[in-house]
Amino acid sequence: MTTPTTTTYDALKRKQSELIRKALEGSIFIADHTADLPTALTSGDAAGLLPLPAGYEDIGWVDKGDGATWSRSVDTAEVDSWGAVEPTRTDITKQTDGLKFTAQETKRKTLELYEGVNLGSVVPDPTTGEVRFDRPARPATRYFRVFGLFVDGVGPDTIYVAKLAPRATVTDTGDQKWSDDDDPVGYEVTLTAKYDEDAGTAMRFFFGGPGWKALLADMGFPAPAPGGAA
Repeated sequence: MTTPTTTTYDALKRKQSELIRKALEGSIFIADHTADLPTALTSGDAAGLLPLPAGYEDIGWVDKGDGATWSRSVDTAEVDSWGAVEPTRTDITKQTDGLKFTAQETKRKTLELYEGVNLGSVVPDPTTGEVRFDRPARPATRYFRVFGLFVDGVGPDTIYVAKLAPRATVTDTGDQKWSDDDDPVGYEVTLTAKYDEDAGTAMRFFFGGPGWKALLADMGFPAPAPGGAA
């Protein structure tokens, strides 16, 4: 029997601090479900950021405490078999993705999301500029395209990370507090992703930027060939 060659933990370990990401800044973009889908995040040899299709609106400033909080839950069903002390089969029966944030800007898009109304036909009073509307007795379910983007690093180290929920609906809202304390009036909204026929998925993920491109090999992805196609 061959005696195994020994090693040390220092030789085995590989910890790469440059692969730790932080969302230094970001935005949540909302569009009607009829808007075109983003097909790529970056373009060109420099991996520059692409503009979004028409109709995507930045929700604006959001509360720093939660930022954009993405959730995922998975339900499973297990098969127990005679003679086995652990399940012999596990099937995923349900998975749910969601996004929670508290918008801080009072404007049409935040009001539509929080109050569950479509304000497309609301016209401000021509004299006073006042806006008024009623919540319907039975609000209709509205679907949106939701694109969350954050930026890490600067210059050649810039990394963009994005998530797209191509068909999302508001499933919960938080309490709204009117007070003179440190917190502004906010609009806490939870959106849940649904499967979208056009996209063929409920969630799509994007990672790009010049900093991302430079780290591909370190992250375990094939590095682009020098002078390769953009």
